[in-house]
Amino acid sequence: MGGRKRRKVKLLSARVVDDKRRTTMNKKAMLEMQTWSDLPIELLELIFCRLSLEDNIRSSIACKRWNTAAISVRVVNHSPWLMYFPKFGNMYEFYDPAQRKTYSLELPELYGSRVCYTKDGWLLLYRPRTNRVFFFNPFSREVVKLPRFELTYQIVAFSCAPTSNTCVVFTVRHISPTIVAISTCHPGATEWVTVNYQNRLPFVSSIWNKIVFCNGFFYCLSLTGWLGVFDPLEHTWSVLAVPPPKCPENFFAKNWWKGKFMSEHNGDILVIYTCCSENPIIFKLDQSKMFWREMKTLDGMTLFASFLSSHSRSDLPGMMRNSVYFSKVRFFGKRCISYSLDDCRYYPRKQCHDWGEQDPFENIWIEPPEDLSSFI
Repeated sequence: MGGRKRRKVKLLSARVVDDKRRTTMNKKAMLEMQTWSDLPIELLELIFCRLSLEDNIRSSIACKRWNTAAISVRVVNHSPWLMYFPKFGNMYEFYDPAQRKTYSLELPELYGSRVCYTKDGWLLLYRPRTNRVFFFNPFSREVVKLPRFELTYQIVAFSCAPTSNTCVVFTVRHISPTIVAISTCHPGATEWVTVNYQNRLPFVSSIWNKIVFCNGFFYCLSLTGWLGVFDPLEHTWSVLAVPPPKCPENFFAKNWWKGKFMSEHNGDILVIYTCCSENPIIFKLDQSKMFWREMKTLDGMTLFASFLSSHSRSDLPGMMRNSVYFSKVRFFGKRCISYSLDDCRYYPRKQCHDWGEQDPFENIWIEPPEDLSSFI
């Protein structure tokens, strides 16, 4: 009897071991059969949120689960809108180049004002009759006033939205070729502060100069292509010993010095030179070697150029990437003039334009509101 029981225990133990072995082998086989599509949805979302828009779209066609995860974390930037300032009346038009739609808003608050700059969805405006300077958000109708200041035709810029406590307003004008007067202000201030600076290299200010705020500094491109830099924290000014961008001899024509645009993108400073009879040329400032490098591609980025303030975007959909969009609309609002670096041509065809002849206060690119329900 004892021997029979021992045999039964052995057989039972062997079965248990065999079952465990089978279970382990089955689990191993199942693991080997698993694919990337079987990853937990949370892990897929964590992976997809780190991809560029282009890679996100490519990955989303792999299977249904990947498509769901990719779409849930996909971020598509909105392109700026082109805001038109009417010669008469209070009706302002906003053109969306991505959707090719035009919206209208009545803004009586802007009557008698001249646009100076735009950033983060805010306009900086000036009333010549009263010397009133103020910020205005056309979508929220918020107003932030600044002290009165006489702005003749010098250019003005600001660092960030006036709702931020780090917002600085900056303007520069030349007193002589080697002396400039820089005026600064900020929301809540009671007066503007003006300081004269002497610079070793000549710097001439004009309405055709360009300003961008980048890496904590204001960069100002002069009429002749020299770059001045102002540090609002240290209150220092200098003109960089960087020769102006070089263009082909046939590039220079009537109003060439007016057809310039400047933008910044992720710490880089970009300049667009245009000529009515030639394709645009884009330069990036090589800040390590201090020279202007011509760009043959924007690596998927999109530039939106206008006289008073230009913008850059990444991760825009479709054909908008690797292009420059200019502040002109053709075909009754159906198409914005753009230049593709991929195709080395303007769209629509034969739309070369002498940007120097355009009114600089006619329009400006501005960030659209997040909620578009009021326009629908």
